[in-house]
Amino acid sequence: MGQRLLRQALFLVMLSAQAALAQAQPKRSAAELMDAIMWNREPIGGSFRLTDHQGRTRRDTDFRGKLMLVYFGYTTCPDICPTDLQQIGQALDTLGDAAKSIAPIFITLDPQRDTRKLLSQYVPAFHAQLIGLTGSEADIQKVTRAYRVYSEKVPVSGWLRYTVDHSSFIYLMGTDGRYLGFLPPGTTADRMVDVLKQHLNPQQR
Repeated sequence: MGQRLLRQALFLVMLSAQAALAQAQPKRSAAELMDAIMWNREPIGGSFRLTDHQGRTRRDTDFRGKLMLVYFGYTTCPDICPTDLQQIGQALDTLGDAAKSIAPIFITLDPQRDTRKLLSQYVPAFHAQLIGLTGSEADIQKVTRAYRVYSEKVPVSGWLRYTVDHSSFIYLMGTDGRYLGFLPPGTTADRMVDVLKQHLNPQQR
């Protein structure tokens, strides 16, 4: 019994230390993170365990064997997010059956408001294949650090109370989960199709 309590105590100490370390890490600027992505200066991507808009636990490994299009945003985003998600949906429609080999993923940067229920209403508006993911603040912070995503809450007046400034890259991950590259904000559906076809097997195109 004593050993069990000791293990539990050590586990709690370890969790506290990890939380303190995460809080101590300096917040990186948008310019620094964009530089890391655009010039491939740092590894991009990593493991995650989040909840999808249907309430299921989803891990990055669930999507092995498919190309992943990963996009970070939030449901009350006024223009950039809806525009990019619409282009992703149009690209999937253009690809037809080949789109079955692609996992389009939308990860919220506002888990405080973007609940599973809200995502279940928002995500299907762009494409039936799109997967919305949310989680705890800590879960989302872990993923944004892995993908070098910039996000910052900005207070505003009115009912919204805050918006989220964020980078808007579309990340392309390989069938093995490795980072292949990015598409910049505002990329058209036709351009996405061209890039995706380069990474699909010839029989899938």
